[in-house]
Amino acid sequence: MNDTMTILKKSVLFYGIEGGEIEAMLNCLSAVKRTYEKGEFIWRNGDHISSMGLVLMGSVHVIEEDFWGNRTILAECPKGQMFGDAYACTPSVELGVSVVAAERAEILFLDVQKVITVCTSACEFHTRLIRNLLSVLADKNLMLTQKIKHMAKRSTREKLLSYLSEESLKQKNARFEIPFNRQQLADYLCVDRSAMSNELCKLKKEGVLDFQKNWFHLMSQPD
Repeated sequence: MNDTMTILKKSVLFYGIEGGEIEAMLNCLSAVKRTYEKGEFIWRNGDHISSMGLVLMGSVHVIEEDFWGNRTILAECPKGQMFGDAYACTPSVELGVSVVAAERAEILFLDVQKVITVCTSACEFHTRLIRNLLSVLADKNLMLTQKIKHMAKRSTREKLLSYLSEESLKQKNARFEIPFNRQQLADYLCVDRSAMSNELCKLKKEGVLDFQKNWFHLMSQPD
């Protein structure tokens, strides 16, 4: 419980709320903890949900799959981040995406209706919880805007550079780690993995960047 509480206190949803109050609120929010193995689906396209998930261990991917099983990663949610909040706020709407465990993951589910409805005891921190949820939803909107910016680039090379530049700026370092392996990065950018790998090798040969697995180093400006 101590590890869980540490993660919750650092999460955006419970920002500014003390540990004692968080523990009391978990009962109010019908909190349920579940564990998923790597590759296991948490939710599937077409499901109706009323709870949002908060990652306590591991990470999950929000994905979109077409009729033939081709997968696009829409978002990566590491430990401490939330998912499913927007759909949980509109339970009558079917999920248009699926959520899968990217590795062994432990998830805390919270009933959204109980988050956005002030409880009968009118705990003083519930209003802050609602404000925090709005902040989470706003952040998700910004993340999707960033993804659209990368996707709008015409070539695989431009998409790669847009994404890697954004990650470097976000981490404030020319050397940085990304949360994706090669296939996951290709799925996220909606490009062919082989074509993407070829572009990475060209950029490395040109001295624009260097990489080792999911670590990257941006160097000279591309032509």
